Amino acid sequence: MLDKKAKDKIIKKYQTHESDTGSAQVQIAILTEEIKQLSKHLQGHKKDNSSRRGLIRKVNERHKLVRYLMREDKEAAEELKEALKLK
Repeated sequence: MLDKKAKDKIIKKYQTHESDTGSAQVQIAILTEEIKQLSKHLQGHKKDNSSRRGLIRKVNERHKLVRYLMREDKEAAEELKEALKLK
């Protein structure tokens, strides 16, 4: 789980306008950081199945948002995927 400072930093970096806190780009960036943290946690706690389930859920949610963004604004999606180093 991200703390408020880390989340605010991500929001400021990826927001599309001044009051943007929930656009697809911001949500994808936040989910990516949460996925990184959960992956790191699971490397040390291999039997933590509830966290593994949460990780899979976050990956699926991010995938849905990326697909949505590709449909709506392909150029922005490609830039975001490159910035976050996603496939």
